Amino acid sequence: MTVVGPFGVTVRDQALETDIRAGLAAVEAGLVEATKSDVPFLTEAAQHLVRAGGKRFRPLLVMLAAQFGDPHAPGVVPAAVTVELTHLATLYHDDVMDEADVRRGVSSANARWDNSVAVLTGDFLFARASSVVAELGPEAVRIQAEAFERLVTGQILETAGPRPGDDPVAHYLEVVAGKTGSLIAVSGRFGALLSGADERTVHLLTQFGERIGVAFQLADDVLDIAGDGDVSGKTPGTDLREGIATLPVLRLRERIARHGGGTADDVALLNLLDGDLTDEGRRTEALAGLRAHPVLQEARADALEYAARARELLTPLPECPARAALAALCDNVADRTS
Repeated sequence: MTVVGPFGVTVRDQALETDIRAGLAAVEAGLVEATKSDVPFLTEAAQHLVRAGGKRFRPLLVMLAAQFGDPHAPGVVPAAVTVELTHLATLYHDDVMDEADVRRGVSSANARWDNSVAVLTGDFLFARASSVVAELGPEAVRIQAEAFERLVTGQILETAGPRPGDDPVAHYLEVVAGKTGSLIAVSGRFGALLSGADERTVHLLTQFGERIGVAFQLADDVLDIAGDGDVSGKTPGTDLREGIATLPVLRLRERIARHGGGTADDVALLNLLDGDLTDEGRRTEALAGLRAHPVLQEARADALEYAARARELLTPLPECPARAALAALCDNVADRTS
């Protein structure tokens, strides 16, 4: 039993391990090359998060999906570079919107430089992703464009919030499917499609990517409250500080509404969450309250449910080491919530 890649997927096949390691190494080299500029400062800013590392979840999914066709097909590595560049670009923009100070264990670009540099660097990375995907043909460009549209729409939906009468949890899951699930779905789709897998396999791995992507984000929601910043590389309570109601908070609101006002402790915690959480003391108190509350376990259960639904999609695929590794991704989501 060995572990491959920064995300830690477990594989039991030497040939698959060799392929995945080689593929991820090629992606890493591609990311460094794609983030070079004739302007040294822009290179430094663009490579800031590349060199900070990361789970490389999306490239890993591209590599595993490609195992159902020809994993060495020429478009596989550029596709993985494309999705990771797009993801990195969104991180630069997210950190500006969230006023985050830390990303992947290092200073965020907006903290190290300023918001303008972070936004423009994100734009530069989007442009480079477009340049790379253009080499893969018009179908790949269309797929990337549709995913980007969904990603931005998800961000807009989050900013606008649910409309009167909307179920806030359902609205949030729609946001997550757009902001996170869409690009991870493309990772599965690109890997299968560009390796020459059959149409049914492409569809299944696209759907798998969407579901595991939602599970991944819901697990992040749990980690934002229960996680260790030294391990995750992200300051706990970042979403709370920015007033973003992630799943545990939404489950608390739902519990209070469902039980006709909730307990006094529920109401007190919600009042705390609705207050100014830019104050570190109040935020620490809110984190402690959520960590001790049943809604955190409910949010964990939601993440595990999506991971289980992702695993179900693997059943029709041929039994092989790659399918086992994809199942291990589902297990790893579960591990992240514990």
